[in-house]
Amino acid sequence: MEIKTVGSICSGIEAASVAWEPLGVTFKWFSEIATFPSNVLKIKFPSVSNLGDMNEIPKLIEKGAIDAPDLLCGGTPCQAFSYAGNQNGLNDDRGNLTLKFVDIIKANDKIRKKNNQEPCVVFWENVEGVLSDKTNAFGCLVSTLAGLKNVYSLDKWPTAGMIEGPKRNVAWRVLDAKHFGLPQQRRRLYVLAGGKDFHPEAILFEIKRNEAEQPPLFELTITKGKHKFEVFRQYSDCLYAAYGTKWNGNAAAYNGSLFVVQDERIRRLSPLECERLMGFPDDYTNIRGASRTNRYQAIGNSWAVPVVRWIGNRLIMDKGEDINLSKNRRYIQDLVVKIGRTNHFYDLSGGVISIHDNLVINCSPQPEECEYKSLLDIVTSDVPEEIYISPVGCKGIIRRREERNVSINDRLEQVLVNIASQMAEDEIERKSRVQKRGKYSS
Repeated sequence: MEIKTVGSICSGIEAASVAWEPLGVTFKWFSEIATFPSNVLKIKFPSVSNLGDMNEIPKLIEKGAIDAPDLLCGGTPCQAFSYAGNQNGLNDDRGNLTLKFVDIIKANDKIRKKNNQEPCVVFWENVEGVLSDKTNAFGCLVSTLAGLKNVYSLDKWPTAGMIEGPKRNVAWRVLDAKHFGLPQQRRRLYVLAGGKDFHPEAILFEIKRNEAEQPPLFELTITKGKHKFEVFRQYSDCLYAAYGTKWNGNAAAYNGSLFVVQDERIRRLSPLECERLMGFPDDYTNIRGASRTNRYQAIGNSWAVPVVRWIGNRLIMDKGEDINLSKNRRYIQDLVVKIGRTNHFYDLSGGVISIHDNLVINCSPQPEECEYKSLLDIVTSDVPEEIYISPVGCKGIIRRREERNVSINDRLEQVLVNIASQMAEDEIERKSRVQKRGKYSS
């Protein structure tokens, strides 16, 4: 199926447009309600309508008020499924938006059928935690996309798999952004679905041709111009939306992966560095009136652009591979569960699956061809003073670490202690100056 038009749901700051517009597709509409991302969209994509509330989209499509595009993409709110959240799934209003996403797809298919068009292709991104969601939101989504009569249920879904249903074939794979040229460990679930003549496994999975590539060992210190930088890890933990306000009490505060030492002072990553960490152009979110908190939140909620570009290149530019699981089902019967008389579920959680002697496929979080960068590749010396951590802040991190009895990166602890001790030395010097002034005045 040729893909020319796209509708975007829960658009955020539109990583999909940044990734896919250069491939020649046209985005017909967005759907975003948050104020700051909406302002970014207005400035970056002034010709594309932002429909706002996604709950209204099915009616708009059915009335013909907006286009029924070839592809629908979205990343419904992840907080309901995130390991960092309460994981209430469909019992959370945000989790229920996943079901509204399904309603939009149904309305889109209805209009496309009237126009003698194939069902739309669907792309969905979310956190890995949705695979173990206790309300089976993922099962509801993929079962409905596939057109199953009953929702298929598993206690824990595999990190890679496929369902052949009466309406669509649906495949999914967890991919980690650190293998795609971003110095960030960001594992996300990517789902791709299309009609019965569409083979999503040819897009998401790869023919295994290479041995697993190991990330290179990067230096942790560098000098750029007149500035010396140090990082504590080669790549960061997953950048989260609350990084702008909650940076000093979570795992990243103790492993140091979201901190930088610049000229012997420690600081957070700047918003510009976070844009680079996600693959956006420099200053993409630096619009008029933007606060740092706005920018951190919008960037952290977005998608890893190079991963989405990799999938889009294979999907839109027809660069998929010769993988057809239904034709090779007899070779992997132990990985296949029959659903009814004609439908099938494939558990591809092994990562590398040997179909037969001439076909081995890669379904792991690491693609066949990798690109690696270090955190030092994204740092810049031009950062706001406010993101430096004061001696008091350094001392607070050390205190909380001791109170909670958690482990900490050895080098990070040394840096924090050095800066905090400097505060004590400065205080002693200040008191000494005061005493001297008092002595001379008397």
